[in-house]
Amino acid sequence: KAKFYVEACDDGANDVLFIDRVSSEMTLTVKKDIPPSAVTRQICGIMGTIRLVAGMYLIVITKKKKTGDLFGHAVWKATEFDIISYKKTVLHLTDNQMQDNKTFLGMISHVLNTDGFYFCTNYDLTHTLQRLSNTSPEFQEMSLLERADQRFVWNGHLLREFSAQPELHKFVFPVVHGFIFMKSCYINGKMFDWILISRRSCFRAGVRYYVRGIDSEGHAANYVETEQIVQYSGGKASFVQTRGSIPFYWSQRPNLRYKPKPQINKTVNHMDGFQRHFDSQIISYGKQVILNLVNQKGSEKPLEQEFSKMVENMGNGMVKYVAFDFHKECSRMRWDRLQILVDKVAEMQDDFGYFLVDSDGKVLMQQEGTFRSNCMDCLDRTNVIQSLLARRSLQSQLQRLGVLHVGQRIEEQADFEKIYKNAWADNANACAKQYAGTGALKTDFTRTGKRTQWGLVMDGWNAMIRYYKNNFSDGFRQDSIDLILGNYAVDEADSLAPFRVQKDWKFLTLPIIMVVAFSMCIICLLMAGDTWTETLAYVLFWGTASFGTAAIIFYNGSEFVDAPKLVQKEKMD
Repeated sequence: KAKFYVEACDDGANDVLFIDRVSSEMTLTVKKDIPPSAVTRQICGIMGTIRLVAGMYLIVITKKKKTGDLFGHAVWKATEFDIISYKKTVLHLTDNQMQDNKTFLGMISHVLNTDGFYFCTNYDLTHTLQRLSNTSPEFQEMSLLERADQRFVWNGHLLREFSAQPELHKFVFPVVHGFIFMKSCYINGKMFDWILISRRSCFRAGVRYYVRGIDSEGHAANYVETEQIVQYSGGKASFVQTRGSIPFYWSQRPNLRYKPKPQINKTVNHMDGFQRHFDSQIISYGKQVILNLVNQKGSEKPLEQEFSKMVENMGNGMVKYVAFDFHKECSRMRWDRLQILVDKVAEMQDDFGYFLVDSDGKVLMQQEGTFRSNCMDCLDRTNVIQSLLARRSLQSQLQRLGVLHVGQRIEEQADFEKIYKNAWADNANACAKQYAGTGALKTDFTRTGKRTQWGLVMDGWNAMIRYYKNNFSDGFRQDSIDLILGNYAVDEADSLAPFRVQKDWKFLTLPIIMVVAFSMCIICLLMAGDTWTETLAYVLFWGTASFGTAAIIFYNGSEFVDAPKLVQKEKMD
């Protein structure tokens, strides 16, 4: 009742994690100190701790599902969680505090219920094969928590108290967010493992319209590192790509319009953050080829022009810029024209190479650069292009490893091609749901290699759902992500007024007037008056009231959307 004891299930493990529910102190103890009367339950791991209005909470993983084995290490997807209060009662809270605490708990549950949390207890999922191969013996001896790439540790803030005590590290592990696919495949009767890992960055994380561009540290919105791995007969190969928002200061706040106009910030020095972003990219990955897939006309055109100009002004020979107007080139279902871009960058891709290790562990090749792809959301168009570049790299890898014969094409291997396309489409859906709230668009092409009428219908349906979520539920989603990542800290003494801000009268009144007026317009049409002129007069009156009110609502659109309510801290702890 006063303490948590976390006991390892490993054979021979004697240490027990002891958490005092009153003082919040964490120490190690031994099994014999656990009271015999203690109520026990099994957990799969600890996500971490967080402070809410009612005090501290322990977040644990209660169910897991095996994704596969990565070089002999089991990789798990966390499927269910529990949020356990240190305090046994909330009777000490006021009604408002209880309501706020309930809201915060709902936010945490919302993030945890977003599919795509993965962990491994004895392998570092946060690093690529190439990064892991270039480490020192001292690095290899560090705990997973110490050596993890902090960009991809989604429970980093929740584990801050564990991080401060190295002796506790063995009880926790980094959890990544994104997508992992593993499959044993056959070509020419030879079995090889094919793996796809997308690691979503926790820096500048959020939802589609509320998080765009970069922050002052150079972290780009919706940044994802995707690694494709193949293993055969002891040899291993890896190809890495990245995606991320256009890396300068711009926004696209929802305002009830289907596609809000992007706004480039005119009052800041873009080059500082831009330079930081690419300096970081070059340190991590080497040479950079930017694949900018946005439209080169309409509302997206200024973003393409600014991006091109900033790369030119930066004058860094390590960074090349390639613009490809995806929608223009592939209009009228001409998706074969994507090959134009693939051919255009083929020489650069060959120059970059990929990471390759033979069965003796000898490094035969290093990847010396990456493609950094983006469209507006870094989801739909981006994933299509990444899947094509990854296939081209895989073609070379499988030939080098001896799986494919000379002259054979991956596209001709029907069984594997189906696995490949579906995995990349599933990758698109996972990343899209995490950022935009729906599955990805254009996945029919990724799955089948051609655009279909049914695919267009599904894209329309997903686009409608995105519109609703982006305008009417993404504020809550953004607040939830900021809370769990530590961008917002709960103060127990704070009145938490943001949750109880009174909406302007327009928010309540105008939608009611619009619905009533539109309903009356329909009724007048269905129940005609004595004369057609009388019916027309009623229809015109209520129709004008309906459309006039709708016009006022759209004019003040930003007041009607669900905006984030929690004020972020300037810097993360």
